[in-house]
Amino acid sequence: MAFRTLSSKKTLTLTQTLVLGLRQPSSSGNRGLRHGRGLVTFTLPDLPYDYGALEPVISGEIMTLHHQKHHHTYITNYNKALEQLDAAMAKGDTPRVVQLQSAIKFNGGGHVNHSIFWKNLSPISEGGGEPPHAALGWAIDEDFGSLEVLIQKMNAEGAALQGSGWVWLAFDKEMKKLKVETTANQDPLVTKGANLVPLLGIDVWEHAYYLQYKNVKPDYLKNIWKVMNWKYAGEVYANETA
Repeated sequence: MAFRTLSSKKTLTLTQTLVLGLRQPSSSGNRGLRHGRGLVTFTLPDLPYDYGALEPVISGEIMTLHHQKHHHTYITNYNKALEQLDAAMAKGDTPRVVQLQSAIKFNGGGHVNHSIFWKNLSPISEGGGEPPHAALGWAIDEDFGSLEVLIQKMNAEGAALQGSGWVWLAFDKEMKKLKVETTANQDPLVTKGANLVPLLGIDVWEHAYYLQYKNVKPDYLKNIWKVMNWKYAGEVYANETA
């Protein structure tokens, strides 16, 4: 299923500056954004597969709750914060503008991260779990030694992450190298550096796995690679290095 287009309302000037750099890169599902004469708002994107399509790795129940409840809540609260920001700016209420930054960062980050996450996954019948090829595969071998070493590193860092957060495979545009990064809560990768492009991210919040894996996060991290969409990650990498 294709991603839905995003709706727009009244104009919000300087939004990209005031939301602390939470611009979505082309790899994060921002292509449906309309830049009309209005405040940009967001709607829940469709998944590119059915809720049960990732079973047995991720249950349909988890995917339904994760998408319809958690991601939807981030979008709802993000839109609300943007509307409040617009009103505060119109009033010249600088303290309120500053106060809203944490809500924008958290909920906007939740929308950015999940929009990437859905694309990072693919049913096994559609190529999920197939190893990366071409340029990305060669870069992984060069920067990590092998795909197995990269997976072990991401699993270890994801398991060690205290509380909630994400573990990412990133491309550093300045260093021209692949890197593994973690972010806390719903901080998007851009908070670690504007030069970092997310190729794939793994959600290690409990809501992503607890109903199925209970408190055994390492099992979730081990199994998720069976449905990893390396084709998507390779396309993002190819675009960034072209």
